[in-house]
Amino acid sequence: KKMSILDFIIIGVYMAAIIIAGYFLQRKATKDIDSYFLGGNKLPWWVLGASGMAANVDISGTMINTALIYSLGVMGFFIELRGGVVLILAFLMVFMGKWNRRSGVMTLAEWMYFRFGKGKQGDMARLISAVASIILTVALISYFAIASGKFAGEFLNIDWRIAASVMIAIAASYTVASGLYAVVWMDLFQGIIILGVAVFVVIKAMITADIGVDDTAILTSVPGLNGETHAIETTYREWTNFIPRMKLDLPGQYGIYNLFGVAVGFYFLKAVLEGFGGGNSYMAQRYFAAKDEREAGLTSMLWTILLMFRWPLTAALALLGIFYGMQHSLITDPEMVLPIVIAEYIPVGIKGLVVAGFIAAAMSTVDATVNAGASYWVKDIYQAYINPKASNKALMLHSKLSTMLLLIIGLLFSFTVTNINEIWGWTMMGIASGMLIPQLLRWYWWRFNGFGFAAGTFSGLIAAIAIKLFFPVITEYWLFVSASVLSLFGCIIGTYLTRPVDFKILDNFYRVTRPFGWWKPVSKNLSQKERSGINKENKRDMLSILMAVPWQITLFLSGMMVVFKRWDNFSILFSIFVLLSVGLYFNWYKHLRVKK
Repeated sequence: KKMSILDFIIIGVYMAAIIIAGYFLQRKATKDIDSYFLGGNKLPWWVLGASGMAANVDISGTMINTALIYSLGVMGFFIELRGGVVLILAFLMVFMGKWNRRSGVMTLAEWMYFRFGKGKQGDMARLISAVASIILTVALISYFAIASGKFAGEFLNIDWRIAASVMIAIAASYTVASGLYAVVWMDLFQGIIILGVAVFVVIKAMITADIGVDDTAILTSVPGLNGETHAIETTYREWTNFIPRMKLDLPGQYGIYNLFGVAVGFYFLKAVLEGFGGGNSYMAQRYFAAKDEREAGLTSMLWTILLMFRWPLTAALALLGIFYGMQHSLITDPEMVLPIVIAEYIPVGIKGLVVAGFIAAAMSTVDATVNAGASYWVKDIYQAYINPKASNKALMLHSKLSTMLLLIIGLLFSFTVTNINEIWGWTMMGIASGMLIPQLLRWYWWRFNGFGFAAGTFSGLIAAIAIKLFFPVITEYWLFVSASVLSLFGCIIGTYLTRPVDFKILDNFYRVTRPFGWWKPVSKNLSQKERSGINKENKRDMLSILMAVPWQITLFLSGMMVVFKRWDNFSILFSIFVLLSVGLYFNWYKHLRVKK
């Protein structure tokens, strides 16, 4: 069912509105680079949290998540522990958000001076961090561009490359003009649209998709290795089962998940390491932009709660995809479930709003990613090493030019990619994993230095790129292991072949950040009262994170069970969620520092 004139008008009005709004926000965002990249640290926590949600709900991820749920049922949720569940939010909520905010810096690369000092160590760590973050930004933009282009192209009846180019151009129009200030306020507006779309699709699925009783046979599909499709027969009860299995029996491309327990174990390990590592790119930027550490915690809490709506949305889309197959014919390409469901089940007028909502999701993700990526060039390369005395005018010019250039490079790179899941897996399990170990060690090991960080990050990136070039069919968990292990070797060799960080720098970092881990040579110089206060806070945070991780998972799964009308599963999951919420209230929320 094609788009109507009314649908096209709605999409056109939406696109025009965000361009105009972006320019109205320009004056408040372009005074200096602090305003451009951090919003002058005046952005309220509820805006940052809503913006973060919108930035995480992209078309690419929604298509992949829907495809996995459609093919595998709730088991597909656990595969997305690799990145789609965004489990890092639990860690950012409890302690990583406040640790990042305490640094008082603008970018993760600038943070390297705070941790390693302003000498050669800090310079090496800062430069390699900036370069790695820019590479990751380009990969993410490419990933977002290909899926959003294919989605929009399907409905606008144009080539996906043209559709992707148009959306990138629109996102650039307000991101280049107004920086983070425009990004977060536009994301708030776009987030409202996304939530509206989620509620509508969920209600539509619950009313329309009458699958039947628990033992009803249903048919799904998985993609083959050579373009063919494999049909999978199961039951509705098994499809909606939330208890992970150790093994699956899947043909084709999804055969990489057959050792399901091993795969999910690796994905969960990666998510936990990422959480303890503190985040990167646009995620950390929102905590640097928070007013204080209390608002950093509240930002994560709202971000997590709002992001919950993504999973009922994908569950509803997958359910409608199953129902479509029962009424018409099996959807053979799982990644096409999203556009087919919208085309078939969303009425005229509403369809335009839904498509606009998903376009909003695409652009909110792109704008957040590129704004953070551009800051690494401006603050950590151009101003730090090329032109330290650059005027505010020159810095603002580079901010806008680098934003535009990153978008163009990412768009062009997307034209070389065809498989959304493939580039997502490589980005998350390759590039991101290659950066993971150095980002982890910097918080917890006093002996770790700037040279170790640089060597570990460089080794991980080279490993991820080389594996992609020479072993393109390697499984995601072996990609993760290879990149992470080589990165770890680089960290250890680089650290022990060079001098430790100056003790005064370590002492300042420890006193300000107050992390847990291997800090005894530094912490022993503090008074007994100071050590006692830090240990008490750390123990409370460790107990809170043991509650926050299952709290987030049960929250997301509970929403899915409502859509599936599995009230037995919902009662179990929601009861656990409520108990964990009470624990977090007393052990975490009541201890958030009030701004003085």
